[in-house]
Amino acid sequence: MAIDQATVKKIASLARIAISDAEAAAMEGELNNILGWVEQLGEVDVAGVEPMTAVIPNTLRLRDDVVDADPLTGGGRRDDVLANAPEPQHGFFGVPKVIE
Repeated sequence: MAIDQATVKKIASLARIAISDAEAAAMEGELNNILGWVEQLGEVDVAGVEPMTAVIPNTLRLRDDVVDADPLTGGGRRDDVLANAPEPQHGFFGVPKVIE
């Protein structure tokens, strides 16, 4: 697929970039070179190559999930939290109705 000056100007217009004819001519060559590299990548034999998400093997360092590990931030403090609510309703924060 080759790109001509009209395509370069259309792309520039869609990107809201003002370019002159000389700049469009220079971009035409550059974009065609990029597309040539992409075509070369398409010719690479990748049969048997597993997809990967990173260059190096990554494993997440996870901590044990301990419920109520910290008494200040753990659960079971609904009454303390709702004490600051302007209008608690049935054990939850009461909020005004937005949609009719």
